[in-house]
Amino acid sequence: MSVVKINALHVEAGRGDELAARFASRAGQVDKTDGFEEFQLLRPTDDRGTWLVYTRWRDEESFQAWTSSPAFEQGHARPAGPQGPVASHSELWSFSVEQHTKAPGTVGP
Repeated sequence: MSVVKINALHVEAGRGDELAARFASRAGQVDKTDGFEEFQLLRPTDDRGTWLVYTRWRDEESFQAWTSSPAFEQGHARPAGPQGPVASHSELWSFSVEQHTKAPGTVGP
């Protein structure tokens, strides 16, 4: 069964759109990785400063292969210029998928 990795990012106030733009600029990088199943960038809808980066993988080995790949290194390199990191803190959460249900008619995994 799949594994889920959630990176909880504390984003400074007023910099959420910048974070979203950075993810959009590297869209498609992870999609090409063997074992990748799903990505979601979750923006908080309340006053929290924590964004969630959700990825689902076929297995732990697929995730580990991604984190040691050149594409991962490139995507996580510090941007050039004065803007610096958007997140001041991150924490990686790891889960195995025990149950999975989808709405009738939903396409995909």
